[in-house]
Amino acid sequence: MSESRDAGVSEDRQLIEKLLMGALLEQRRSRRWKIFFRVLLFIWLFAAIGSVAFSMKSAKPQPQEYTALVEINGVIAADRDASADTVVTGLRGAFEDAKVKGVILRINSPGGSPVQAGYIYDEINRLKATREDVKVYAVISDVGASAAYYIASAADEVYADRASVVGSIGAYMATFGVTEAMEKVGVTRRFYGAGDHKALTDPFQPEDPVAAEHLRKTVGNIHEQFIESVKAGRGDRLSDDPSLFTGLIWTGEQAKDLGLVDGLGSSGYVAREVIGAEDIVDFTMKPNVLDRFASQIGASMAHTLSVSLGLEGPVVR
Repeated sequence: MSESRDAGVSEDRQLIEKLLMGALLEQRRSRRWKIFFRVLLFIWLFAAIGSVAFSMKSAKPQPQEYTALVEINGVIAADRDASADTVVTGLRGAFEDAKVKGVILRINSPGGSPVQAGYIYDEINRLKATREDVKVYAVISDVGASAAYYIASAADEVYADRASVVGSIGAYMATFGVTEAMEKVGVTRRFYGAGDHKALTDPFQPEDPVAAEHLRKTVGNIHEQFIESVKAGRGDRLSDDPSLFTGLIWTGEQAKDLGLVDGLGSSGYVAREVIGAEDIVDFTMKPNVLDRFASQIGASMAHTLSVSLGLEGPVVR
């Protein structure tokens, strides 16, 4: 009886010892994690303080005045990065900044919508009237053609590289016809609409001569608006070359002789030598990554579909 009691007490003692040892080990683990996190926090604080101190030490003093930069990059369209809303927002921000000494509109675009270009053209003229001390300089890099040059002509001065592509002052509307192919394949087009010329760009029906002539006049009217805007912006700097408004393109060097550009040089050159404020601050409005990705996917699909169906519409090119 005594032996069984002693055995029970021994087992209880062993159980208590195990519990105490477990608690002690848990306490030690907890203490180690606390120490680890404290060290980690100390390292983080040390790195943060060092980073701030380094940035304060290496930071350049803010310039008293600088050159503002607004980019027009890619096709000019309402659903692209080079939309009127995007460009105009950047221009307004530049003109509202008292430290801005001059504005560079850096252009690398083959053209696009005459409507979007017209919005930007008009806004440049409006903003120039609000601050006579700030001039706008268009700087063409690789390409500044069609609607892109439409916009450039609103600037006080236009610069380009010797090899830049400049000009293409014209307008067009493109479609196609597949009526003969449909007859060979045996496909019948069923179209239900109202209005004699509602299907004026339908590629699956024979060309309507009346509608075709109307479209030519419409595109011609857009071309005339383009020419008037360029003449208003460039004035007597333009040469009297008869090919100037025929839709041809020229190099920057040739464009200078024609009066389409005022000089040859990059954005850095214009900021340093022309404006006199070498420091450049980018005022271009840029969408966040998700918005840009969604916009590009949607725009790409819509553009591909419209081109495939011949519904691209009139563009200044």
